[in-house]
Amino acid sequence: MPKRILRVNMTNLESQFEDLPADYAALGGRGMTSTIVAKEVPPTCNPLGIHNKLVFAPGIVTGTKAPTSGRLSVGGKSPLTGGIKEANAGTPFAQMLARMRIGAIIIEGKHAGDDYYLLKITMDGTEFIKANKWVGKGLYGVYKDLFKEYGDKVGISGVGIAAELLGAMSGVCFNDPEGLPSRYAGRGGLGAVMASKGLKFIIVDDTGAPGVEIANEEVFSQGIKKLRDALTSHDVTKPGGALNSYGTAVLVNIINEAGGLPQRNFSSGQDEGAEKVSGEAKAEEIKKRGGTRPHFCNPGCIIQCSEVWVKPNGKDPVGVLEYESVWALGPNCAIYNLDDIGELNRACNDLGTDTIEAGDTIAVAMEGGLIEFGDGKGAIKLMDEIRKKTPIGKILAQGTEITGKVFGVTRIPTVKGQGLPAYDPRAIKGIGVTFATTPMGADHTAGYAIAPEILGVGGKLDPLSPEKAEVSRNLQFATAAIDASGYCLFIAFAILDIPEGLQGVVESLSGVLGANLTVDDVGPIGKSIIDTELEFNKKAGFTKIHDRLPEFFLEEKLPPHNTVFDVPDDDLDSVF
Repeated sequence: MPKRILRVNMTNLESQFEDLPADYAALGGRGMTSTIVAKEVPPTCNPLGIHNKLVFAPGIVTGTKAPTSGRLSVGGKSPLTGGIKEANAGTPFAQMLARMRIGAIIIEGKHAGDDYYLLKITMDGTEFIKANKWVGKGLYGVYKDLFKEYGDKVGISGVGIAAELLGAMSGVCFNDPEGLPSRYAGRGGLGAVMASKGLKFIIVDDTGAPGVEIANEEVFSQGIKKLRDALTSHDVTKPGGALNSYGTAVLVNIINEAGGLPQRNFSSGQDEGAEKVSGEAKAEEIKKRGGTRPHFCNPGCIIQCSEVWVKPNGKDPVGVLEYESVWALGPNCAIYNLDDIGELNRACNDLGTDTIEAGDTIAVAMEGGLIEFGDGKGAIKLMDEIRKKTPIGKILAQGTEITGKVFGVTRIPTVKGQGLPAYDPRAIKGIGVTFATTPMGADHTAGYAIAPEILGVGGKLDPLSPEKAEVSRNLQFATAAIDASGYCLFIAFAILDIPEGLQGVVESLSGVLGANLTVDDVGPIGKSIIDTELEFNKKAGFTKIHDRLPEFFLEEKLPPHNTVFDVPDDDLDSVF
């Protein structure tokens, strides 16, 4: 069976499988979503209108036994940024699609009326089922219902209450291996795009799936062995290493010590309270409570940076508390209590919101006077406003920029409308260049300059030096290629330092595709993806003025280094 595209028309509730076009044969993940969006979506369309499309695409090695793969891209025109968007998640859902040889699902059209639908996909075909009984309900309870109704072996993708409000901070939610709604393609408001079409859930049952076709098993096996050896020997990715022991939140103490952990809506880069919510403190608490750590977000991951956070009695599992989530809902709001952060993370998962955007939004709401900085219980009540669909909730659901403007805040940390992640660009300037210039809006994963600037991975750079255009560009090209591959971005720590690991990645991709790729192809592959995205954004009205950080980063000195973001505009313009 050849790889296929599933085209879903929500206007008339019809779907059909199509042969994968020959020029799409080597595409996966972000390469697939951005290519389809650029080809089929008018750049000037209303992101919540009939002409936008939502595309799901597993990566090239997703669904195989390649280590630490299992990623999926979701793409469309973003209601948050107004440009092209790719959001990425690791989930069993992705592996199921790949094993069914579905290269992409394209959701198009727009269902008239107030009904929501569930799309069920099996090897026998598709079925549309009314989903109104789950409208207005939290995803933790709904996912339990869905597994009970459709069996515990299915994969689930869905959107929550925030998406029903067409909120620009709503994400697309996937189940983790335990069935919790905790794996998110969170950024850019793509959940609102899904809801705007009348689609609430996608259920995938891969019973009888043929599996991923591998053109050259020998080259593939040779490649994944090299990558596995690299991942299991590098200090960041190996068993018992930093990510395996403490999860991504190992960065809390590291970035705080570097003076780049934003506190109280980006007004300081350091606070002694941050240690209370560090990865080390969290891992100890999980052990005491009987949660799970380490853990994988999808089967086959050997880094296992995930976890399951639970309440003090070991009950009510939340899922993973990632570094970005802990920071956004914690120090950025001056909240230094893991239980409050855990409940805020639960609220985000339950309501279907991106944790980064939610944390940035709460922080500007605090600055705007809705509640005080540090008021964890008050922050949880703000999330309840979204649940109740109140006017305040509808404002908050639109994200950081709109909330900040409504409440008269001038320090609004966004680029292209999207809230900044957990690194202050005044203290770590390479990541600031990425925030400013990526087509995705402020996004740390687009070109993770933290690796060389803070962690000394792939070289060592001074984080306070403004000369970062070249390193950001190169990392953005490499990242786009990884996003297309189906591998987790965290393989970058090992392959930047261990050339054999990078060679293994390239060989594994060649093995699946039947190609003869070399390491020298990685940059051009990533560049071609980003060129496609930049062209879409240009047609949507973006100019170099959109590749800028907010003014306060250039003028307000950040303690403790008391520096500003001083990368010249000409350098930002030179990235692409």
